[in-house]
Amino acid sequence: MRIFTAHLAPGRAPRLIREGFSLGAFLFGPVWLFAQRAWVAGIIALAVLIGLGVVASVLNGSNLPLILLLGYAALLGWNGRDLCRWSLARQGYEESHVLAGRDSDAAYARLITRDPTLAASDLP
Repeated sequence: MRIFTAHLAPGRAPRLIREGFSLGAFLFGPVWLFAQRAWVAGIIALAVLIGLGVVASVLNGSNLPLILLLGYAALLGWNGRDLCRWSLARQGYEESHVLAGRDSDAAYARLITRDPTLAASDLP
């Protein structure tokens, strides 16, 4: 079972965000955040990545740049979904439920079971 958080905003479709490590955020970093529409978080992550690139170019002769970049990628992997939640909160969404399901469709079905008013609307 996977754990999801449901985020609701008046007049908008619910958004489900899975808990845990994000391989996409680990591998693609800021690009993954932009794909998730976490614009501010993506810009900040890109600025930090550029800063780390500058530091890496200064420390070219050691293994430290690689360690820094891998550490940053791991940090984004573990916190990427939290950054998406933060972005949703900035857009007016409120975390309403914690759901479990084998996938997002099962978690969404549980959300509809808990709050049948969501099924009555035109929300997907």
